[in-house]
Amino acid sequence: MKLLILDRDGVINYDSDDYIKSVDEWIPLPGAITAIADLSKAGWTVAVATNQSGLARGYYTPATLDAMHQRLRQLVAEQGGEVGLIVHCPHGPDDGCACRKPKPGMLQQIAAHYGVSLAGLWFVGDSRGDLDAALAVDCQPVLVKTGKGERTLAKALPAGTLIFEDLAAVAAQLLH
Repeated sequence: MKLLILDRDGVINYDSDDYIKSVDEWIPLPGAITAIADLSKAGWTVAVATNQSGLARGYYTPATLDAMHQRLRQLVAEQGGEVGLIVHCPHGPDDGCACRKPKPGMLQQIAAHYGVSLAGLWFVGDSRGDLDAALAVDCQPVLVKTGKGERTLAKALPAGTLIFEDLAAVAAQLLH
């Protein structure tokens, strides 16, 4: 199985320090939807692992989050692709859960769902927490410069981290 795991905010859609709180605020980054659709059409399963502490903070409801993910699925489907499993952590940073990145719980959930080993699989994110989650389960950490990527790039990165301009560049590499 060809499995690619993506962070959401800052990788697939624009991120905001004020949180993405509605479907109207969920705006795909240029080329991201096409990248996911192209990967899907080429036989890749594209899963998503996203921290959503806005739920714990009361900024939006689970129904609103589901609507955002339905929008993502709809846009990718319109280009002939599909999105695989989407998992999210609804907890706040101080809740002590096992799923919130940099903890690896969501990545482990995706691996269990698909019955695969995470060793060597690419996990694409824009933050140090994403890279650390990848390392915790032996995934290949991949940083995109979108979202918080440039800020993350300004600090020391884990050895072996792959760096790309954006999700479209990741897809181009994988589809090469």
